[in-house]
Amino acid sequence: MLINGTVAISVRHLVEYVFLSGSIDVRLNAIDAMHEGTKAHQRIQRTYGEQDEKEVYVKADIAVDDLLFVVDGRCDGLLHTEPLLTVDEIKSTGGDLDHIADDGYSVHWAQALFYAYMYAKEHSQEAMRVQLTYVQTETEEERRFAREVSFEELEQYVYEVAERYAPYAQQRHRHERNRNESISSLAFPFETYRAGQRKLAGAVYKSIEEKVRLFAKAPTGIGKTISTTYPAIKAIGAGMLQRFYYLTARTTTRAAAEDALLFMKEKGLRFHAVTITAKDKVCFQEEVRCEKEHCPYADGYYDRINGAVLDILEQETVMTRSVIERYAHKHRVCPFEFSLDLAYAADAVICDYNYIFDPRISFKRQSAEMKKRTALLVDEAHNLVDRAREMFSAELSKAPFLALQRELKSVHSEGYRTAKAINDYFIALRKTSDGAPHLVERQMPDTLVALADAFVHAAEQALALGAGAGGLLLDTYFTAQNFTRTAKLFDERYVVYTELTKSDVRLKLFCLDPSKLLQHMGKGYRSHVYFSATLSPVSYYMDMLGAGEDDYTLAVPSPFSREQLDVVVNPLSTRYHDRDESKLPIAKLIVKLMAERPGNYFVFFPSYAYMNAVYETYMELKEWSVPAGSASDAEVLLQRPDMAEEERDQFLGSFQAGSGKSLIGFAVMGGVFSEGVDLAGDRLVGVIVVGVGLPQLGVERNMLKDYFNEQGKSGYDYAYVFPGMNKVLQAGGRLIRSETDRGTLVLIDDRYLQPQYQRLLPEEWRGLL
Repeated sequence: MLINGTVAISVRHLVEYVFLSGSIDVRLNAIDAMHEGTKAHQRIQRTYGEQDEKEVYVKADIAVDDLLFVVDGRCDGLLHTEPLLTVDEIKSTGGDLDHIADDGYSVHWAQALFYAYMYAKEHSQEAMRVQLTYVQTETEEERRFAREVSFEELEQYVYEVAERYAPYAQQRHRHERNRNESISSLAFPFETYRAGQRKLAGAVYKSIEEKVRLFAKAPTGIGKTISTTYPAIKAIGAGMLQRFYYLTARTTTRAAAEDALLFMKEKGLRFHAVTITAKDKVCFQEEVRCEKEHCPYADGYYDRINGAVLDILEQETVMTRSVIERYAHKHRVCPFEFSLDLAYAADAVICDYNYIFDPRISFKRQSAEMKKRTALLVDEAHNLVDRAREMFSAELSKAPFLALQRELKSVHSEGYRTAKAINDYFIALRKTSDGAPHLVERQMPDTLVALADAFVHAAEQALALGAGAGGLLLDTYFTAQNFTRTAKLFDERYVVYTELTKSDVRLKLFCLDPSKLLQHMGKGYRSHVYFSATLSPVSYYMDMLGAGEDDYTLAVPSPFSREQLDVVVNPLSTRYHDRDESKLPIAKLIVKLMAERPGNYFVFFPSYAYMNAVYETYMELKEWSVPAGSASDAEVLLQRPDMAEEERDQFLGSFQAGSGKSLIGFAVMGGVFSEGVDLAGDRLVGVIVVGVGLPQLGVERNMLKDYFNEQGKSGYDYAYVFPGMNKVLQAGGRLIRSETDRGTLVLIDDRYLQPQYQRLLPEEWRGLL
């Protein structure tokens, strides 16, 4: 945080920036990275004497050039040893202590020496004793290194380190000054507000100002992205925020946020924004192996990263995937890790929900102070409910442990033994299942959790020795580690779901209600803004997303006139047992629409199987009943579940206006084409929605239904109706995107005539039925 030449920074952040070196290696990161092991720290601290102190807060001002560093932190121990006081810095690791350098790591010495200087300066100590205590978390083995240092030596050292950090701090200070000046003169980037935009933007700003959550239902086409990012940027200029995260579930909505920031850049905004792209998408190598032997961008990454960060921050503002890739090539650094490091310096971060809410991969270097000055803008927030269930659930299956049992048998006895124990557990589970295809229980599987914990520790040892071929051991290690971590979250909002097949056994800790965990992971941020065109019913989403009593809700009416949209209900049953009979009527309806109003259409289905069945029927009908070259002779595109990003772009790129030929896109509700897709004007003239979008009947959905029934809520609505109708609203929302759009929306299902489904439709649709 920089304010008028003052740099408030923690000791740890400063020294890690200056001293971090070496290579990225997921194997070593998994087992050998020094971290704050709470239990190990507490065990060492319990050995301190009566006069010794622990968790001692220290602070000092360090002036370098035109900057004042306000540095603070907590040293693990202050020992009243003779003749000098000792600062004790404890570091714990799962790796072998023999791997530690001769007298410890420079970054750890730097942290301890800073603490010693800060204490000595405040308490007028002429010299201090500085000690590093390394602890092996499993064996509890300890190794200590100590130095005696005069105050003059400490002072010289910390100033030298601060001077090495100063170029970065000066760059950040210059940028913040320029940023705030540009924000103060930044007007709303469009000539006028659309109807409802000013109301939404004002509510976002007020929510940030008052430090509350906002749940905003704003219709498709209103311009939600600019209406949320603009007030958040103004809040940064007003000093309320240091940054915001724009959280999305899809690449398409990520692009909308980038476009909004680029548009404001054209209007004069000077603002650092970073887009984080998933590792497997942005990796430069054919195989994602984050090991220095296999990746030149991982090898020596930390030796080059500071220069790369300074370079891109000096030259760029909106750092999209392509910009980050260009600089990553230039400096030979991993583009994924590069984007994560940039995120800590950025004014805005555009990323997936996971980076905030998923305990496995959420940003780890955020201090409480940083969170207090950060807002979360959660786009398409209706997606977060099911995504959160995935984040807070975890599973183990039998097959990997059987494979590892064979792989490790002759190379690592403890790894072999623990993998075999888990495989044997699953064999026994199958024998006691009495042939049932699945089991549902409320009790934590303590035995399996203990076995998984033992496997994690054995896998760490095996990885340190290089045992195990390929990535199976590492992948299974991470899976088991996630399972043991999730087990610590297990409570009455979880069930244990076991699925048994001939070839495998899968056991899942299934989170039924993610609301409390979302509250916990989002704790500390200044404000949360959840927004979507389909946040309906809002009471359901507030319940599922962890709303509090003081949080706001907002419903913005549609800015478009009723004359722009025709809504037609075709009361045909699309229930599962009626689908064969419905194929031909739906195909005929498509042909009829093409003849009456040629143009580009989307037809959305509740599943790939249903979509493919109707597609085949339509193609047969088209072949023998539609004359070539007629208005009904449309080009047909079919969504596939395995489409690459380039194929998806080509699919959408085919929807062009004025081509002279009609186009039909067959797609699934809840897929990549039913959300975040903007086909304005005559690029799309009609949408047909087949069914009411209900998820397929299944064990997990029924578990949700039963759980919410027990909570006194409508379990069927929570598990099936609300998520299903949300997909309908999203699909239908592709149609009217601007004030000049016109279109026809066809809803095919007799349930659209029932009150319990009609009440979930937007008011502008209901009024046209």
